[in-house]
Amino acid sequence: MRILLGITGGIAAYKAANLIRGFSELGHEVTAVPTENALRFIGKPTLEALSGHPVETDMYVDVDMVRHVELGQQADLIVIAPATASFIARLAAGIADDLLLNAVLASKAPVVLAPAMHTEMWQNSATRANIETLAQRGIRVLEPSSGRLTGADSGPGRLPETNEIISFALSGGLLNGKRVLITAGGTREPIDAVRYIGNSSSGRMGIELARAARDMGAAVTLVAANIELPLPPGIEIIRVSSVDELELAMEREADLLVMAAAVSDFKVANPHPGKLKRSAGLTLELKPTKDLVANYAAKHQKACKVAFALAEESDERLIEISRQKLWDKGVNVVIGNSFDSLASSQTEVQFVTDSSSVCLTGSKSEVSVKILELVAPLVK
Repeated sequence: MRILLGITGGIAAYKAANLIRGFSELGHEVTAVPTENALRFIGKPTLEALSGHPVETDMYVDVDMVRHVELGQQADLIVIAPATASFIARLAAGIADDLLLNAVLASKAPVVLAPAMHTEMWQNSATRANIETLAQRGIRVLEPSSGRLTGADSGPGRLPETNEIISFALSGGLLNGKRVLITAGGTREPIDAVRYIGNSSSGRMGIELARAARDMGAAVTLVAANIELPLPPGIEIIRVSSVDELELAMEREADLLVMAAAVSDFKVANPHPGKLKRSAGLTLELKPTKDLVANYAAKHQKACKVAFALAEESDERLIEISRQKLWDKGVNVVIGNSFDSLASSQTEVQFVTDSSSVCLTGSKSEVSVKILELVAPLVK
């Protein structure tokens, strides 16, 4: 594959040398296109020696060959690492004032950005809006890592490690153009105006699944039930509280549904409209809620459906329970997990289909990627 590696003017530009070597060792042909400011941080000879191609920054060299168009048209993939706030803003605005931006705008190849900047710049509302704009255009953005930045400060804004960027750039596209609907968090059913029946789901797994699906090129809608954790950019967010609100938010077509939300099995038959007094005593009449994933499966038979099963049994029993839910709910995959994974960043799950089961372990971020890699071939 022919990769155009764009390098912009941040301190992390020196890491582009490792990216060229990493892509090249995997058999890809890399052409480096630095901006003039990038060359303040890394030299032309280094880029030329590692890539085996001459490095250009001037739009007005080889004008007769229309080089700025040729670079874009020849690329199978464009990776910009690091991508500064300035570059991101100009790309979002469609400004083509240097060779790299011209090449990007002249190309039909997939584009991947790996931003790197100080935390305040990454979190600035202007940068966030520009990232959203680019994501809507199908440009995939790898969120920066948290860690030590230039100077004494640290936080989100650090360029991810070389292997992370390469993995992100090359593994993308598994869900290109697919509509993915993910539910996350835990529903709350009102007892009165201030009290509710709820559960301890943090929504972390659903968030990581949404982030992974976005990174694989999908158009993601995340239905977030009472989630307090930060939500990833570049996806549509619908906030809900109760089972009824969740059901309404799920009424949409999708190529893939991942039902990661912890849905209450019961709700109060007659919630009190005001605040109940403690002295009055309380007896609750509960009634079952709807089976949302089974209802969705019945209505949307062409979609690939993934459900979750929570149990405290051993692996073998968990697989058995998951496979029974597979048939009961009419879904394609059931992810069996245990109570231990609740509110934890680490997890171990069973990926269960009608013919097989696979144990997946790691952080919820890592397991989410593994789940979607296994699900992607099932999405039509």
